[in-house]
Amino acid sequence: MITIKDIAQKAGVSVATVSKVMNNYPDVSQKTKDKVNQVIKECNFRPNAVARSLTTQKSYTIGIFFTDHFNTGLQHPFFHEVIFGMEKTLGEHGYDLLYFADRRWGENFSYSEKCQNRHVDGVVLIGVARDDPNLDALLNSDLPVVFIDLDICGRKASYVISDNTGGAAEAIRYLHRLGHTEIGMIMGLTSTKTTQDRLAGFQQAIRELNLTCHPHWLVNGEYTEEGGYRAMRHLLQEKPQPTAVFCQSDLMAIGAMRAIEEAGGKVPEDFSIIGFDDIEVSRYLKPGLTTMRQDKMAMGRSAAELILQMIHEPHGTFRPVILPVEVVERESCCQRR
Repeated sequence: MITIKDIAQKAGVSVATVSKVMNNYPDVSQKTKDKVNQVIKECNFRPNAVARSLTTQKSYTIGIFFTDHFNTGLQHPFFHEVIFGMEKTLGEHGYDLLYFADRRWGENFSYSEKCQNRHVDGVVLIGVARDDPNLDALLNSDLPVVFIDLDICGRKASYVISDNTGGAAEAIRYLHRLGHTEIGMIMGLTSTKTTQDRLAGFQQAIRELNLTCHPHWLVNGEYTEEGGYRAMRHLLQEKPQPTAVFCQSDLMAIGAMRAIEEAGGKVPEDFSIIGFDDIEVSRYLKPGLTTMRQDKMAMGRSAAELILQMIHEPHGTFRPVILPVEVVERESCCQRR
């Protein structure tokens, strides 16, 4: 059976160098990496995972906690693409993902204890709340931690997030370019950082464009389709009404469009609707939903790259990753007549 020592002899390098190449260490020249990887390929070498972990004190496993407030699990229309982006990138570097059970399924819960028990090399958290009391022990540990969609930094922690403030502001500017000056908003869960950032972007653009927004045009839709439906029904009862509505998520926008149709109205003739996320179903709606696109694959890829950097550079400084957001024009918005 081929061993790492055989690979080193055939490549003319040390066993330590082969180990560094296999673990993607940065202090090996590209020429040496190519030579070692060629020998590994020719010999069809597959390292024993248990033996490798005993030698390197690494499991080559990244834990992931996904707190889903809407019981959709991995079918979540936004985060399943994020997780796939992580899986693809980590897989290319020889790492696996360990998906932890949601905290709701057990009474005694500790992020740090779960990570220790499973010997993960790092952990990514999605959908957690800033005030979660279980985070303190994790942030005070030596385990690399990356948050997605939550801006928490620490000695061993950083985050990946979309430009929610800038994206929301651009959504309002887009509607204004179409001639809309009466713009309402359906918000998500008000306790979340994402909601607050998108609200800040909305308010920033309203001030910048010297527009007036009636307080009753800001309604909570809880990031769900049903919540968006209820919120739009509320807006339909208001006098005066906005001519355009910015929804802080595509799911809420879908619910809002349904409420307008049921009331006998039309999108975009009676109301222009713009969402946020660009989930896959948005392009198949009739009319297609104009939305602010988050690059979900890039979010997952960036989180994976960041956690790997933290693992390989334990004394490094890790800047947060803020990803741009862009308008995707479809048919749910039109020029105000």
